[in-house]
Amino acid sequence: MGASSSPPPEPPADAEPPAADSSETRTRFSVGRVLLLVVTAFSLYLLAPSIGEVFSAWDRLGEFNPLALPIVVVLEVASFACVWLLTAIALRREHWDAIILSQLAGNAFNKVTPGGGTTGTAVQARMLTDAGFEYTTALTAVTVQSLLVTAALVALPVFVIPGVLTGTALPPSLLQAAWIGIAVFTVMVAAGALLLATRRPVRALGNGLQRVVNVFRFRRPKIEGLGDRLLVERDEIRETMGTRWFEAVGAAVGRWGFEYLVLLLALYAIDAKPDPWPVLLAFVAASVLTMIPLTPGGLGFVEAGLAATLAAAGIGTQKALAATLLFRLVSFWLPLPIGAVAGWWFRRRYPRQVRA
Repeated sequence: MGASSSPPPEPPADAEPPAADSSETRTRFSVGRVLLLVVTAFSLYLLAPSIGEVFSAWDRLGEFNPLALPIVVVLEVASFACVWLLTAIALRREHWDAIILSQLAGNAFNKVTPGGGTTGTAVQARMLTDAGFEYTTALTAVTVQSLLVTAALVALPVFVIPGVLTGTALPPSLLQAAWIGIAVFTVMVAAGALLLATRRPVRALGNGLQRVVNVFRFRRPKIEGLGDRLLVERDEIRETMGTRWFEAVGAAVGRWGFEYLVLLLALYAIDAKPDPWPVLLAFVAASVLTMIPLTPGGLGFVEAGLAATLAAAGIGTQKALAATLLFRLVSFWLPLPIGAVAGWWFRRRYPRQVRA
């Protein structure tokens, strides 16, 4: 390392520029990426009628209670704020402008590119690096934040399906319907806190999943030690969150809780009087559909799935389409221009850094 070396000779003036690395070209234009774009285009083509049907309810937006519209926006902002808090806890540094701007830009980028949440995660991690965070720390924090939010969504059906099966009386007011949702998400926070605070339930959960999975593996090797491996992963997440792990659980659950209230309020604003349990199940299904990597942000899948599920829950077709349109305008379309502005603002404050 200490030996000096002579500088490389200067290329002649008429020398041609070096050809692009073929491996880089293959990476940029790989068969997998081209195939994904083709599948995305075909999926959007098939789902175009569903998207058009939802947007056909545009003229019904005037039927919504105007007092509910600003509250819907505030609830969606609260949902985003839960993600910002979760990221700050994982980073252990409340650098709010960098966290908020990078998340808004990464979320918008994720919604316009197929391939799932990995694109937005990578963009946000690199932006946080430009803002002064170490890249590994930023990537770990954004990944853990994404894992906790996804785990909260995956756990939702466990708490919702029993309520759907037992059935509930139609609540006469929005407040009573909201209390049902709040109770569900409060129980989820308690369950998440239990899994992060204790060891035996985590190991029991892993071993239970192991037994169920092994039943269907037949001739394939059986899974062993899943409870212990799950406990190790739990400990790593808790170490990343530090002493604020309980806040992290609340933020992960709150991210979905506030967005559920957006959908519920949209239904009441158009006088649909929904039963909260089927609506909560429809919300879970729509949120899962956003993770389908075939289209950006689940475009088309969410519109078709949410409108159909709401209609099956007893809400009129036209009101279901109008509520779906308002919900997607707030949760999908509005964050796109806001994310673009956030990305521009971020680059004004934190210019791109040159990396090795």
